[in-house]
Amino acid sequence: MSRPDYLNMKSNAQSEPTVLDADRQGNSYEVATDSGKVLRNTYLLLSMTLLFSAVTAGIAMAINMPPLGFIITIVGYFGLLFLTEKTKNSAMGIVSVFALTGFMGLTLGPILSYYASIPGGTQLVMTALGGTGLIFFAMSGWVLSTGKELSGWGKSLMIGLVVAFVLAIANIFLGLPVLALAVSGLFIILSSALIAYQTSAIIHGGETNYISATVTLFVSIYNIFLSLLQILGVMGDE
Repeated sequence: MSRPDYLNMKSNAQSEPTVLDADRQGNSYEVATDSGKVLRNTYLLLSMTLLFSAVTAGIAMAINMPPLGFIITIVGYFGLLFLTEKTKNSAMGIVSVFALTGFMGLTLGPILSYYASIPGGTQLVMTALGGTGLIFFAMSGWVLSTGKELSGWGKSLMIGLVVAFVLAIANIFLGLPVLALAVSGLFIILSSALIAYQTSAIIHGGETNYISATVTLFVSIYNIFLSLLQILGVMGDE
């Protein structure tokens, strides 16, 4: 699922956040104090939401919950996403982000139950999980160590995510395995780039709301994991 609403940097001079100081120290990149606080809060909330999502996914598996269906999933996702965006500057934003990530965990439960029921499925899940973690740490680590400024990626990422999302919806009706594989690969590339983009926005002061940053990173991780799982499943003829 895409997050185009967080991709565009504000161009209005009054609403544009002040770019904070961040300097190279030898071969490393030192993040300014305020940006470092946003980064720490983002990673803390991200770890908590990932854990909460894993718990809700586990509950869904334990009760053998059936798939929620396309309409319920889309309405629930975008509804909670909208709620999180509207409440991100208040304490209610924390509740909203846990509601969103918990719901996404519920949608993941039936998928994991399916893979757990097939031969070698558990290994596929663990491989996808490991690959997701590797991609996240590689992309965020790259930006944190080099201090790359990636604000110019915003428009391209927005267009790419919208295209990938439309293709994914279209293939629900078309059912083309080759297109599904291509869309999964596209989501992995775009979501990986989005992790780097969001990390860069945080350290350069372009993203000052850790709830927004957490949602962007969480959805990117979610998309990468599901896409890797699908590709591995196709490679394993499952």
